Amino acid sequence: MAAPLSPAGFQFAIDRGGTFTDVFARCPGGRVRVLKLLSEDPAYRDAPTEGIRRVLQEELGVPLPRDEPLDGSRIQWIRMGTTVATNALLQRRGERAALAVTRGFRHLLHIGTQARPRLFDLEVAMPDVLYEEVIEVDERLIPEQEDCHLPGSDSWPRVQGVSGVTLLLQRPLDVSRLRADLERLLARGIRSLAVLLLHSYAWPGHEQQVGALALSLGFSQVSLSSAVAGMARAVPRGLTACADAYLSPGVRRYLHGFCQGFRDGLKGVPVQFMRSDGGLTPMASFGGARAILSGPAAGVVGYARTTFDPRDGTPVIGFDMGGTSTDVSRFAGHFEHVFEASTAGVSIQAPQLDINTVAAGGGSRLFFRSGLYVVGPESAGAHPGPACYRKGGPLTVTDANLVLGRLLPEFFPRIFGPDEDQPLCRDTAVAAFRELAATIRAFRGHGGDTDGGDTADGDTADGDKFSVEEVALGFIRVANEAMCRPIRALTQARGHDASRHVLACFGGAGGQHACAIARTLGMARVFIHKHSGLLSALGLALADAVQEEQEPCALPYGPGAFPRLEARLRELERRCRDALSAQGFAPAQIRTEPFLHLRYEGTDCALMVSAQGHPPGPGTCGAGDFLGAFTERYQQEFGFTIPGRAVLVDDLRVRGTGSTDPVPEPPLAPRGTPPRVETVTRCYFEGGYQDTPVFLLGELGSDHALPGPAIIIDTNSTIVVEPGCVARVTALGDISIEVTAGPAPALGAGLEPVALSVFSHRFMSIAEQMGRTLQRTAISTNIKERLDFSCALFGPDGGLVSNAPHIPVHLGAMQEAVQFQIRNLGPELREGDVILSNHPRAGGSHLPDLTVITPVFWPGVPRPVFFVASRGHHADVGGSSPGSMPPHSQSLAQEGAAFVSFKLVTNGEFQEQAVTEALLAPGSVPGCSGTRNLRDNLADLRAQVAANQKGIGLVRELIGQHGLQVVQAYMGHVQANAEVAVRDTLRAVAARWGTSLSAEDTMDDGTPVRLRVTLEPREGSAVFDFGGTGPQVLGNCNAPRAITLSALIYCLRCLVGHDIPLNQGCLAPVQVRIPPGSILDPSPDAAVVGGNVLTSQRVVDVVLRAFGVCAASQGCMNNVTFGSPRGGYYETVAGGAGAGPSWGGRSGVHTHMTNTRITDPEILEMRYPVVLRRFELRAGSGGAGRHRGGDGVVRELQFRAPTQLSVLSERRATRPYGMAGGLPGAPGLNLLLRRDGRVINLGGKSSVCVEPGDVFRLLTPGGGGYGPPEDGAGGAPQDPPDPQDLWAPQNPQNAQNAPNPPTPQTFLERGSVFEFRQAQEAV
Repeated sequence: MAAPLSPAGFQFAIDRGGTFTDVFARCPGGRVRVLKLLSEDPAYRDAPTEGIRRVLQEELGVPLPRDEPLDGSRIQWIRMGTTVATNALLQRRGERAALAVTRGFRHLLHIGTQARPRLFDLEVAMPDVLYEEVIEVDERLIPEQEDCHLPGSDSWPRVQGVSGVTLLLQRPLDVSRLRADLERLLARGIRSLAVLLLHSYAWPGHEQQVGALALSLGFSQVSLSSAVAGMARAVPRGLTACADAYLSPGVRRYLHGFCQGFRDGLKGVPVQFMRSDGGLTPMASFGGARAILSGPAAGVVGYARTTFDPRDGTPVIGFDMGGTSTDVSRFAGHFEHVFEASTAGVSIQAPQLDINTVAAGGGSRLFFRSGLYVVGPESAGAHPGPACYRKGGPLTVTDANLVLGRLLPEFFPRIFGPDEDQPLCRDTAVAAFRELAATIRAFRGHGGDTDGGDTADGDTADGDKFSVEEVALGFIRVANEAMCRPIRALTQARGHDASRHVLACFGGAGGQHACAIARTLGMARVFIHKHSGLLSALGLALADAVQEEQEPCALPYGPGAFPRLEARLRELERRCRDALSAQGFAPAQIRTEPFLHLRYEGTDCALMVSAQGHPPGPGTCGAGDFLGAFTERYQQEFGFTIPGRAVLVDDLRVRGTGSTDPVPEPPLAPRGTPPRVETVTRCYFEGGYQDTPVFLLGELGSDHALPGPAIIIDTNSTIVVEPGCVARVTALGDISIEVTAGPAPALGAGLEPVALSVFSHRFMSIAEQMGRTLQRTAISTNIKERLDFSCALFGPDGGLVSNAPHIPVHLGAMQEAVQFQIRNLGPELREGDVILSNHPRAGGSHLPDLTVITPVFWPGVPRPVFFVASRGHHADVGGSSPGSMPPHSQSLAQEGAAFVSFKLVTNGEFQEQAVTEALLAPGSVPGCSGTRNLRDNLADLRAQVAANQKGIGLVRELIGQHGLQVVQAYMGHVQANAEVAVRDTLRAVAARWGTSLSAEDTMDDGTPVRLRVTLEPREGSAVFDFGGTGPQVLGNCNAPRAITLSALIYCLRCLVGHDIPLNQGCLAPVQVRIPPGSILDPSPDAAVVGGNVLTSQRVVDVVLRAFGVCAASQGCMNNVTFGSPRGGYYETVAGGAGAGPSWGGRSGVHTHMTNTRITDPEILEMRYPVVLRRFELRAGSGGAGRHRGGDGVVRELQFRAPTQLSVLSERRATRPYGMAGGLPGAPGLNLLLRRDGRVINLGGKSSVCVEPGDVFRLLTPGGGGYGPPEDGAGGAPQDPPDPQDLWAPQNPQNAQNAPNPPTPQTFLERGSVFEFRQAQEAV
């Protein structure tokens, strides 16, 4: 046995990642040891235990055999972060689990928000649910409402919720039936149970009874949604409970196995684990849903503690670039948390650091598509890995860095090749780039070969724009621009200046890109910690222990609620302090901070607010002035407040932290001599090869400064100091790089492929930042929370340049609107003017979509050089029914206020009086009203003007950088690139399936929609002729021409099969012929509200039928509106997706021209006079086939008060077609179940008065099947094709030979930026 250690003992901070495990150890006496080892290795059982063993063995100088448990008495503490839970979630290798849910909602978590994750994938690929069986629990709670008149409700028992809400016990818990169902699960071997009962967050009594019974019967894991995530909204709470039930047993097994590697199972040794919120928790409390971001959260703590300087307060951007993805986050003195985010496609409702993961890393694949350099999102993975790994892998970002000389094989271990004993192979990467360069030259028409392209190692490459080096450098520039976009979204789009941040770079690949990314964003400094290769492990050593307590609330914030709020906050604080005291923290080491989750009444946008900096005063809560903090934060986040509006408290939260004083690091001594150059290599930068000295980080002193170009090598990372930058070694041995602007590469108006990719990103970023500005400054629920808007950039001819995010029904329509104004106003457009338009003849879709258009002028140019526009869905613009979506309108005048070319701003002055009069004008139409929400209309119009102004500033900034001629030239190049992509697709279609395609379908009233497509294969062009389509109808299913163009762009993008710029170039190869006076090009005064939401879907059905791509999806949006003079509610409802040649249709999802998220059941019942009785899949409604169509849904609303119900739907008389012998899906059905027992078929379009107790039962259509049913049951997966293969569409006659579509990417991206984009695509 070794001699006893000093009392301090060893301190271990260990980050167990998916590939590597990093160990940071502080030894007795203060010595620091760092170690990196494989997380999986047959030589040892557990990587963290092996790391501890190696450090102890080397420090103690005695052998510690692997097969013997370690002596834990030598260890002072262990802190760990682990990807065990994340990997189980990504790989779907968790515990067998079941879900117990309120009866009528067995498919609630399958349906989720009903939105699909990727807008243009015809195969709707979504993650599987985490449970394998569902039992329905007989019980029901509903919120009490003052005006509830449900029969029998007066006699129902009342229970008081913990949130202050009173609930009605409509149906007590049926324990006997539950017992039988639970015993059946146990008989099947299921021992893990998630429980989700509606409104349990407010009153958990029923869930607690279910949990107690399950544990008594023998379940080993029971996760109650009320305990795991006690916040309102059933879907994310239920998904969180399922994740906890699915992951916790595996986490417990791992922890048990880890402890078995030590004598006495580590008893007496404090072992803490990092949670997703950035705090440490005792091993016994670690598990499930709060373990998912354990490792990345430690990295955020690491850079926050080592880079942020509270003396100057300069905020920090964390940049963690790995092999398959990059994590981006921000720290400005406090950790930025989100309280709901998706990981691996599963929504988790729990505090977690806002870490944004984008699919761009060292292993991201490189493509040249239709003239565009494309990086990712596909990744080479660890196997086969990049081309240079010698395993036949594809070209990646890593290969590009190797070819450019920025990675040096001699400093990498020899672990590559089939036998894992070879070095990195630069020759393989060069050969692959040479082949790619030849492809690019051939595309550009250069032909032939050049010496530069062949050498890949000399100055001869400098003059060749398509040499191996220039192509590799081009892909690096495109990759850098892709990684800059989420940083801009975290900074500029939230009102922060990106250039006023420090870039904290860590992770294996980040050091090669840090200088370039900082330059692009205007940052002056990059900070790289000496342990950047294992910063997550260091973050664990520096982290605080955290204990959080939270409970729901439903009180208005005001003096009447202060006593209860103060009492509950004191109780939550007591719990936090008790828990931290039990971990050994003294009172002086414990800090607590109270939070209130506040929102304005009538909105969904809640902010978790601390009163820090806002002490209590007269008339405030005793815990602090939360209202002052809320209004200040709201103003900062959104640019306005809502004076006079009540503020509601949704949740109370207290965060307690237990801190230990960090051990100061010893300073690094100066060397007193110049730094030793290990070697000199040749690196390729802008302008050509440069001699680049290589230094070893371990040999540098605090007096060393290294001017670029230079390379700094550490054991775990490579840092590239670009020319013009200077790297300085700090007093603690870290690297601080001063970044200068550097010379901008000369750029002309001619097409350069790299610049084309960069400009494509920049144009899209302008549209994205306009959208964030609009969301921040708008006031209405539709725009601020549902994100039902679109922002876009247009050329001087009104042609669409970029549109983001991509709302399908807006894709082509906004271009038509801008071009109409150019034709209609011409020279009358002046600087300071802003145009408002929504009329169908002016490119409008339907009247609630108000489009605000602003011309962009440049000094010395008399006409606009660009246009910016924003289109937002306003909740009401007047008309015959609330919501401006009347089911029986027969003229445009009945649908609300119409604007053709209305000057909303003249000479910079907002025309409030004139627009108010116009919005109220529909009140003069018999049976109609003016707008019912003028205040929100005016506020949102101002927000749209502000968003356009943001776009103008960004356009002018871009022109200032590159010049008007260059920017306009690349506008044209980006449009031409989209045209090339569509032409390539049309050529492939013509070559495979012929030059003439046709299809027909009908509306429910019998109106035909006919299409004949004539393809010209040599030019890659097509004529889409809708001749023979039926005439304009008396109702409102008429679709303005712009709607058809939107549907065509959507379909063409689906056929291309990969990302392309969505702009006017998509339609350049296409001639569209629509008969005037038809349902697709009606007269100016025709009613159109149904055309936007119904006929648009039929146009898509017809186009996809002509190409034979897949069976029809539900073909409807199922628009449901109910309301009274006091307010209304509007929703669209999911159905079945069509099956395809290699996939079954998804059930219960929105398809094609809509992607609206549905209101959570608990929010719906809290705010509106309805009870949601059922929301589940409609079994058997999908069409049979070799691959079945997806099922529709059944949704039942029971009304609690007299209400006007309106339904606007299609596919009630016609059925969604099958393909290639597959059978059609079932049609939809709208039923009204009167309280007296009558059942009434409402038909597809109806408006009816309902009484308390009446039930509206909506059965939505299923999707069509694919292939003859007798060929199999359908849905069996086939081997995926090479994603690089074109997904060539096919004619119905040949549909059975169809290739598979591209394999969808994994569900990798996450974070607030990703959630925002997903939410905006879900409208």
